[in-house]
Amino acid sequence: MPETLEALALRLRDLEDREAIRDLIARYGPLADMGDAPGVAALWQEDGVYAVGGLGDSKGSDAIAALIQSPIHRQLMSDGCAHVLSPVSIKVDGDHATACGYSCVFRWTGEIWAAVRVSANRWELVRSNGGWAVLRRDNALLDGSAAAQRLFASVKDGHKSGPVLHVA
Repeated sequence: MPETLEALALRLRDLEDREAIRDLIARYGPLADMGDAPGVAALWQEDGVYAVGGLGDSKGSDAIAALIQSPIHRQLMSDGCAHVLSPVSIKVDGDHATACGYSCVFRWTGEIWAAVRVSANRWELVRSNGGWAVLRRDNALLDGSAAAQRLFASVKDGHKSGPVLHVA
């Protein structure tokens, strides 16, 4: 049975939304590795939150940019680093979306690349006139704790599980 034009338009919008979200998330690593603090902050809404497991919450563009300008991040860049993000599982619900995936930060030791931070990530995104932006990113170390597992809990049922789980 042929689809209606309206149904095809909805499918196309969903695919375009997913691609825009994938692109936004994929830009994070190269921007972080270049030390482009304004570029990283621009991925978030002005009042967005980046909750980094073990490092606390950064709220707002200035605080998110400060993460990239911090001595810890500058040292990573001086050593040689790569912020690598996995493909993400995405659920779009109108003008809101969630995405879950992995991230790994590699550091050059002078002899080998070593994974220094491997994390679970849950991204909350919102569509505005300028396109998609990050409302909140929760990042939890995959160190055996329950925090990372909670971030991934919604993936098994297509992001349909209850309220958003924030990790402190």
